Amino acid sequence: MKANVIVFSTPACAWCRKVKEYLRANGQNFKDIDVSKDLAAQRDMIRKSGQQSVPQLWVNNVVVVGFDRDKIDRLLSLKH
Repeated sequence: MKANVIVFSTPACAWCRKVKEYLRANGQNFKDIDVSKDLAAQRDMIRKSGQQSVPQLWVNNVVVVGFDRDKIDRLLSLKH
């Protein structure tokens, strides 16, 4: 079963682009939310994680702040 992945990002964020490229390269579908335009999603993101920084990923409702490749790999069962 594929994981449910939501990426919270902004267009100007280089790490946001890198994490999305990484997910695509590993065949992972995800929903991308631009928190610079969706303020309700931004509030939800901050409330859940306690962090304002992007990128943030929610993998099956588990928060990953930043491009934490080890945690992302573990949550998505990616092996390298």
